[in-house]
Amino acid sequence: MKITSAEFVMSNSDVAKCPNEPLPEYAFIGRSNVGKSSLINMLVGRKSLAKTSGRPGKTQLINHFKINQNWFLVDLPGYGYARVSKKEKKVFQKYITEYFEKRKQLVCSFVLVDIRHEPQPIDMEFMEWLGVNGVSFAIIFTKADKLKPGAIRNYVDTYIQQLLETAWEEAPPYFVTSSANRTGKDELLDYIDSINKAFIKDGTN
Repeated sequence: MKITSAEFVMSNSDVAKCPNEPLPEYAFIGRSNVGKSSLINMLVGRKSLAKTSGRPGKTQLINHFKINQNWFLVDLPGYGYARVSKKEKKVFQKYITEYFEKRKQLVCSFVLVDIRHEPQPIDMEFMEWLGVNGVSFAIIFTKADKLKPGAIRNYVDTYIQQLLETAWEEAPPYFVTSSANRTGKDELLDYIDSINKAFIKDGTN
């Protein structure tokens, strides 16, 4: 897939006010400072479509971007950031949960994982919650440029094996990416494109 247009549509914390167009939607979420904004910008070929910040926890709303006029990319708030107050965490958790439970246009969620760190319980728990609630998802390992190829393979193998040993009978789809050198961009966009084509063929929403 080649991205020819990417435009910001809206930000809000009310799922009922999200765009009502019957277009397939892809949500990106992960722990704070996982490189989500940089990944989104890399995918769409724009330097600042999604706002990046040196301060983790910058994204605090549901942000919708329309891509190629035929699908939505959704930037969701990061989770697991200690400096966000307990009150803010509860607010985030409430509307993120509502988003995943109520958003009918959502066809796939991407859970971002920093490839430099050991598997984190908060990521594992979140993926298990998605599975229990029937939310389709794939894993995106970010910041692959920080490791050598052999270390990447070992990390991914270990991570997937840990998933299989806990709550999963089979591993979800996964992608290894780097915003710095564009690793994984084509594979990820081709995956989205394949789902889009199935969405159009089935005529579902």
